[in-house]
Amino acid sequence: MNRILNPIFLAVLVLGALILSSLFFTVHERELALKVRLGEINRSDYEPGLHFRVPVADKIIKFDGRVLTLDVKPEKMLTAEKKNVIVDFFIKWRISDAETFYKRIGQVETRADARLTQLGNNEVRNAFKQRTIRQVVSSARSTLMDEIGEKLDAQANGLGIEIVDVRIKKVELPEDVKGSVYSRMEKERAKIAREIRSEGEESSKKIQATADRQREEILATAYSTAEQTRGAGDGESARIYAEAYSQNPDFYSLYRSLSAYRAAFNNNNNVLLLKSDSEFFRFFNGPAAGVGQ
Repeated sequence: MNRILNPIFLAVLVLGALILSSLFFTVHERELALKVRLGEINRSDYEPGLHFRVPVADKIIKFDGRVLTLDVKPEKMLTAEKKNVIVDFFIKWRISDAETFYKRIGQVETRADARLTQLGNNEVRNAFKQRTIRQVVSSARSTLMDEIGEKLDAQANGLGIEIVDVRIKKVELPEDVKGSVYSRMEKERAKIAREIRSEGEESSKKIQATADRQREEILATAYSTAEQTRGAGDGESARIYAEAYSQNPDFYSLYRSLSAYRAAFNNNNNVLLLKSDSEFFRFFNGPAAGVGQ
């Protein structure tokens, strides 16, 4: 008991624990680690877990292995039209090669922000110089961001960095050019509207002319068909009348006379001045007066 409470023993125990703890280090899943021995990189392929090192001689340097976000300060960029626009974008990146990153950037990760900001601004500026304002604010922006990301990744690869994504958050016009740009866009839209309206009116006239011509053709065809049908009906009617007359001429003569009487005496105010022996009144003289005549 006294031996355990001996100060010298406790000091040795603590020193042993410190030495033992200095022999090992832990790498977490979200970290990248490399071992520097006497100023030279000795190893950089550590997996997550517990690892051995030589105290004093080995220095363990750890980096964040997660995807990091760099929000770049908005900058003025020139478009192909020599117009200034204010571009606000961010870069998502991560360390892909800890050894290369340590050699090119150093031990402090924040130093990479300045390098990536410079590279990112250069690539965005070069891309905007080749495009108009309309192109950078239209649906082509997705293609623009992919292009910037690929070129930036090719340069960052030499720093041990992988560019995960580049996104343009906002493209704004400076106050001194907003009015002129909006005025020009308004004039262009008005011109396009006039062209579309003119094309519509021309198409309307063509459709109306075609409809009128088709209407005349349909009416002419219908009239011709109706006349043919009417002629065929009149011919059939004449044939039936002729056939009926040939079967009993006296009856047919009586029928026609009765029809004439009905038409003549339909109105009480009708007055006819005819001789009593007129052909029109032949059946008034007796049932057999007009037969055979």
